[in-house]
Amino acid sequence: MDKHRVVVKVGTSTLTHPSGSFNLRHIESLVKTLSDIKNSGVELVLVTSGAIGLGMAKLGLRERPKDTPAKQACAAVGQCELMNMYDRLFGDYNITVAQVLLTKYVISDERKENVLNALEEIIRSGAIPIVNENDVVAIDELELEVGENDSLAAIVSVLVDADLLIIMSDIDGLFDKNPRECPDARLISRVEGVTEEIESFAGAAGSELGTGGMATKLKAAKIANSHGIDMLIINGSRAENLYDVFDGKIIGTLFAAK
Repeated sequence: MDKHRVVVKVGTSTLTHPSGSFNLRHIESLVKTLSDIKNSGVELVLVTSGAIGLGMAKLGLRERPKDTPAKQACAAVGQCELMNMYDRLFGDYNITVAQVLLTKYVISDERKENVLNALEEIIRSGAIPIVNENDVVAIDELELEVGENDSLAAIVSVLVDADLLIIMSDIDGLFDKNPRECPDARLISRVEGVTEEIESFAGAAGSELGTGGMATKLKAAKIANSHGIDMLIINGSRAENLYDVFDGKIIGTLFAAK
């Protein structure tokens, strides 16, 4: 696959155990694979979830908080954990990372150019920008629980003029039925436009620690596709699936831009 600049989004379920603690096997495999892909010449941007889940574990909370200030506190604590982990693991492969925290307000007004300039310079310098929603101050998303990191990943893809957006999920792709409930559910390998029928396949579910579901991924596909960017959903439980993508194998669900 001839893709020079790729945005990869990983969700909470890929990074953590149900307890909220790091899933070290998954994370170490993900970082190793991404480092290898970057070494092959691909420019990468990583959009990551997981801060609130990790903050919960660090603070000893067993259930996701209901009130916004508590979620903000979890995000603040968890973001430190998240970046410390990425910095240490990517450092083992001599890869430099940079933290970029965004809100919808920053990327929707005149400051958007500043964000783009920063991202471009980070990429030009050879580092990997690691982007997350700034949940400490962006309380709209916390209160609405809309799983905005899928849409954020699509918006970042547009900002950096990416060739491809890969969303690593806890499911193999888009199915015509809920595969957890229907054994005969069929994986849809290619989508040419998000129609009402395609949207009808999306459930409202996310993991207990995350907030996203298929509906937010379809929203992201619309954003990316409308700007000529392909989007791919693959299962994040196996980081090596990324190799299959760059080897040109058919995997997951491709939302093809027209």
